[in-house]
Amino acid sequence: MCAVVGIVATSPVNQSLYDSLLLMQHRGQDAAGIATAQGKRVHLARGMGLVRDVFRTRDMRNLLGEMGVGHVRYPTAGSAMSSEESQPFYVNAPFGIVLGHNGNLTNAPELQEDMYQRDRRHINTESDSEVLLNVFAHELQQAVHGLNLDPDAVFAAVSVLQRRTRGAYACVAMIPGFGVIGFRDPYGIRPLVLGERDSDQGMDYMLASESVALEALGFQLVRDVNPGECVVITEERELFSKACGPTSSLNPCVFEFVYFARPDSQIDGVSVYDARLRMGETLAEKVARAFPKGDIDVVMPIPDSSRPAAMQLAMRLNVPYREGFIKNRYVGRTFIMPGQEVRKKSVRQKLNAMASEFKGKRVLIVDDSIVRGTTSREIVSMARESGAKSVIFASAAPPVRFPNVYGIDMPTRKELIAHGRSDEEICKAIGADHLIYQDIEEMKADVRGFNPLIGGLEASCFDGNYITGDVTPALLDRLESSRIAER
Repeated sequence: MCAVVGIVATSPVNQSLYDSLLLMQHRGQDAAGIATAQGKRVHLARGMGLVRDVFRTRDMRNLLGEMGVGHVRYPTAGSAMSSEESQPFYVNAPFGIVLGHNGNLTNAPELQEDMYQRDRRHINTESDSEVLLNVFAHELQQAVHGLNLDPDAVFAAVSVLQRRTRGAYACVAMIPGFGVIGFRDPYGIRPLVLGERDSDQGMDYMLASESVALEALGFQLVRDVNPGECVVITEERELFSKACGPTSSLNPCVFEFVYFARPDSQIDGVSVYDARLRMGETLAEKVARAFPKGDIDVVMPIPDSSRPAAMQLAMRLNVPYREGFIKNRYVGRTFIMPGQEVRKKSVRQKLNAMASEFKGKRVLIVDDSIVRGTTSREIVSMARESGAKSVIFASAAPPVRFPNVYGIDMPTRKELIAHGRSDEEICKAIGADHLIYQDIEEMKADVRGFNPLIGGLEASCFDGNYITGDVTPALLDRLESSRIAER
């Protein structure tokens, strides 16, 4: 999972890009990058690590210009630790294009070969984002006649790109002397929003992965970029948009609402916070059926993303809500940390149990999801060590039984605790007395209920239905092999 941002403004954008990446740091802590344009010149700074560590004062001073793009990354394709794969990527022809990508292409190897054999373009890394950039660059070169670049040429290039590529992508691109471009895959799997801000010199525009980045910088959320749509914001701050895909439908990734997005964001017309509250309500109904006599003394969340669901669940059950786990905010999200041993060690560095809240109590612990089970197993162990009489574990999401190929770092089936196991076996594996999962259809209904325009939800890691229709067992095997090799 990654975050992208693009801004065209009436004043320098370097600080705004930096601030927006800080606001979306939760979407990736592996690498960060910013590119700005001043006239025909591109200024680029990028590297491995957190936003605050990548950019020095000298970098910010060199990021000149009133338009730019930014990116934070954690790896889903390509090398996990290569600074060469930090984004945004740059290609010099045609015109000079900088691109940042959130998502994952499922046909990247085929495209890479096609780039070399047919388009005579060299791909220097293993990143599917560089492949995507070169497809866009090639098709833009084919669409432009002479030196006259206009929005219609961009729309034509994106139209062909959508026919050639498969998978999930929400992208921002910048062409110096022209403007900033944003486009989204025809299924709308990965999010992208458009905002505007009125300044003394005119209107500023911004594209970002989450609305929270807009609001904190004084931009108003205008709308989501539609599936298959391309938005062009020229250097003169003129706005153009067009639906480029022959067919499109809105199928956002449900894991955004379960875990990844900040609760104060709005994605595809749905408040992430409200969706998580609703998940807590439906989960409460299932818990009440499983424990009609109560048998629960206290409800506790795993901070932070499960708090809304846990609070609503406790209220519906009329059971006290307590914060039994205290989070160290200076440890990264364990789900997206590379390597099982690193994740296991970091759980106790990240969370500490308060024994006074557990001793002699029948505890219901609520988490947003159970992926590898590493965190869940350690949490149950901590609760027992703190004196819990019994531990019930509830997940606001269904079992994660299948790999994700659209930009979430869990393609290896062996890593998924629910793959090939029953609920009873999972419960035993994490050491809980009881385990309760949200139902798939209930979860989908919880999200779709807020926006009837959502045609479906990309929920392949729960139901095994890959919406792009091109995911085969051979592809899953290839992805799994590549991830094992990287580790």
